[in-house]
Amino acid sequence: MKIRHSAMALVALAAASTLALSGCTPATPSASSTTAAVSQTDIDKAMSTPTTLTFWTWVPDIQNEVDLFQKKYPNIKVNVVNTGTGTVQYPKLRTALKAGEGAPDVAQIEYQYIPSFRQTNSLVDLTPYGGAELKDSYVPWVWNQVSTANGVWSVPQDSGPLGNLYRSDIYSQAGLTEAPATWADFATDAQTIKSKTSSYISNLPGNDPGQIMGLFWQAGAKPFSYDGNKTVGINLDSTETQKVVKFWQGLIDKDLVSTDADFNDAWYQGFSSGKYASWQTAAWGPVFLQGTAANTSGKWSAAKIPQWNAGEDVSGNWGGSSDAVIAGTKNPIAAAELTKFINGDPASTLMLGNKQFLFPTTTNTLKSADFVGAASDFYGGQKVNELFAGVSDTVSTDFQWLPFMDYVYSSFNDTLGKAIADHTDMSAALTTWQTQVKDYASQQGFTVQ
Repeated sequence: MKIRHSAMALVALAAASTLALSGCTPATPSASSTTAAVSQTDIDKAMSTPTTLTFWTWVPDIQNEVDLFQKKYPNIKVNVVNTGTGTVQYPKLRTALKAGEGAPDVAQIEYQYIPSFRQTNSLVDLTPYGGAELKDSYVPWVWNQVSTANGVWSVPQDSGPLGNLYRSDIYSQAGLTEAPATWADFATDAQTIKSKTSSYISNLPGNDPGQIMGLFWQAGAKPFSYDGNKTVGINLDSTETQKVVKFWQGLIDKDLVSTDADFNDAWYQGFSSGKYASWQTAAWGPVFLQGTAANTSGKWSAAKIPQWNAGEDVSGNWGGSSDAVIAGTKNPIAAAELTKFINGDPASTLMLGNKQFLFPTTTNTLKSADFVGAASDFYGGQKVNELFAGVSDTVSTDFQWLPFMDYVYSSFNDTLGKAIADHTDMSAALTTWQTQVKDYASQQGFTVQ
């Protein structure tokens, strides 16, 4: 079944990875890369010269978009290597960069790992290749994920603005007619749903730092900063993050929210059986759920994420990735054109959204009737894409990552994640998480602000 296959593929696209990314020698930029602006004449020459590019990605069926590119540029051949997941791809890419051979021309990289590749000089600055000119084509907060004052490091491919998927039938059974508008409403509804239906209002997994980061983001937290060199800011233990963990702690302590590990068979069954009445998830979540809980078709609705303050309209992000040109490529112009085409050409981005179910990042696709106009039977005829397209405009533009998110996520599993799973003190665990990350940063030679 197409939806089921695509939903399983979205696990690889969305699930956070715990990766060994450290200890690599910085890459040597290609002699073919440049800091001077590339002219249209240079581009035309490069795109008419027989060239072979290697593209590492884990997006299913991306050959379809590559075929569109090759039709436009018949002299450019692209060898697509599907690496399966970022967990597999990143260590392999690091090894190739360290060895100075075997790296691709273009590679898919999740937003939170771009700083780690920047730190080792592994990405080509796309500014000379027209990268900065793309800014107005993308949602502002997404563009900030791939660009800094020092350069444009990749081209956005997909994103995951947070919303709320909920079981309309379970809510109705509990006497509730709409999704909670605020987190205070959410807590009240949690008690009502549990007492009248025995369902948990939601599940907070202890094994998924990506989701908790999205919730922090939505709460206005700014846990990280990075100057692109050796100075980092670490503020994991803040007023905003403590507000989030104390809120969920209260629900967990009252047995109103479960803490099952996510993306496994038991968790999938929880959606199918009605164990969870809602899921605070990203824009890729609707298709994922449609594929994994098909027996519940017609029973779900989509809404915006609950707000911390009544009347506000802000969200966070969970997931998303980009395509970057890798340092050392012998064909930087053609490689840059590939990243720009796949993630910017209207036909390509619409195909990624409607056939591979990646949530778009270009403003044109997010406004396209062919994308936002689709009604979903699974969600009772609701235009879910349209709702999440609106949500994308409400994500804060100021959210950064550290150049060692692999360690940050690994440390989460030992601190806050463990406290969630074990139902122990999440507030204290958050403080421990911050201490561990700060200590690691100092040990690695970073100046911690």
